[in-house]
Amino acid sequence: MHARFTITYDYLCPFARIANEAIAEALDAGADYEVLFAPFSLHQNSLDSGDAAVWDHPQGADGPGVRALLWSLAVRDTQPERFLAFHVGLFSARHDAGDDVADPAVLARVGTEAGIDVAAVEAVVASGTPMDNLRTEHSWLVEDFDVFGVPTFISGDEAVFVRMMERHRTDDLERVLGLVDQPNINEFKRTRVPR
Repeated sequence: MHARFTITYDYLCPFARIANEAIAEALDAGADYEVLFAPFSLHQNSLDSGDAAVWDHPQGADGPGVRALLWSLAVRDTQPERFLAFHVGLFSARHDAGDDVADPAVLARVGTEAGIDVAAVEAVVASGTPMDNLRTEHSWLVEDFDVFGVPTFISGDEAVFVRMMERHRTDDLERVLGLVDQPNINEFKRTRVPR
């Protein structure tokens, strides 16, 4: 199945990890997907009205999850062939090892493991370009699609927030992608989560 879509992410969210990891696994297995991995800052989304935006705050990169998003944008945009390894590696560092993905040493370690040029990524982040891109992409997601959280799948004009519950389920991913373009199904939420 050919699919062209956007998926949002923030490394702080375990549900974003499940969806993004499933997409990476499907791509590795040869899925015919054209995917834009779009950062959505949960920290920015949680600020009170009147607070300085993450990208306008002098310490913006220090906000929860922000530095990891900046590094991911630098990798996505300058070393795209290494992006998926870095992307999945950051989710793993955060959710398996419990590492602080705001720690430059953690980011550098994950980057080295993913085969990226760490010094080049640090230089790109220091240039401010990834922060500008975070502002642009986060704002686009909010203004054009009313995105409020991660993971949100966007296909055409449709945006759907989805929580997949189990990792490594590319079959669940296929079902989600089949429903994204069905605007007549507006909300489908279980009242209880079976355990």
